[in-house]
Amino acid sequence: MNDDEIKGKAKNIQGRVKEAAGTLTGNKDLESEGAADRGNGAIQEGYGEAKRKVGEAVEDLGDRIKK
Repeated sequence: MNDDEIKGKAKNIQGRVKEAAGTLTGNKDLESEGAADRGNGAIQEGYGEAKRKVGEAVEDLGDRIKK
């Protein structure tokens, strides 16, 4: 896991907590903010995962070229 994946997961969790708190308290603004945070976290996590996979593919290609 890289930094983007970790930060994205944290934002996603934070967003879920905010969204749940907003739902429980009837605070639509907090609920919406949580949903947005959750979405942004998922995007950042996906970006980090893609970045990691590209790095792994480059490493694999480098290993194949060395052989």
